[in-house]
Amino acid sequence: MILTPLFVIFLIIVFALTWLFTNTIDKRKWLSLLLALALTPVIYFYVFYPLINIFSSYHHEKHFDSNAWTSKPALRYEMSNEIVEKHLFLGKTKQEVESLLGKSEWFGWDDHIKANSPEKWNYNLGFKPGAFNMNQECLELIFENNKVVSTTQYQLETKFE
Repeated sequence: MILTPLFVIFLIIVFALTWLFTNTIDKRKWLSLLLALALTPVIYFYVFYPLINIFSSYHHEKHFDSNAWTSKPALRYEMSNEIVEKHLFLGKTKQEVESLLGKSEWFGWDDHIKANSPEKWNYNLGFKPGAFNMNQECLELIFENNKVVSTTQYQLETKFE
């Protein structure tokens, strides 16, 4: 376990709340202190930490790796931020993109031609971990003159019927 400042602050907060609660049970300070010391790690790791993970959508991020992209498609979302923010594919040709990402999984809709355009390549990124993440993440690469001009990430709405 790594002791970060945020971890220490959260642990102190949980200790203080636990100590205040144990003071309501018994007025003996030494007993309240011992109970708070014993219960703080339990409450932190079995109550506080799981609640933080449920309500936050933090996920690990990795550098883009073509082999990981093709072999583990469910974890593509870990590489997506780097692809979009650093414009890794900007200016690359369709052949270069296909060699790195594989064939496009579907073509995006183009309102100008009222059809799916072979100039809009889409890739499934999977679902980000979290209790309330119900939408699928997708990556879209837009080509003009056989070169990538735009990379965007969006959520595909999941419909339950």
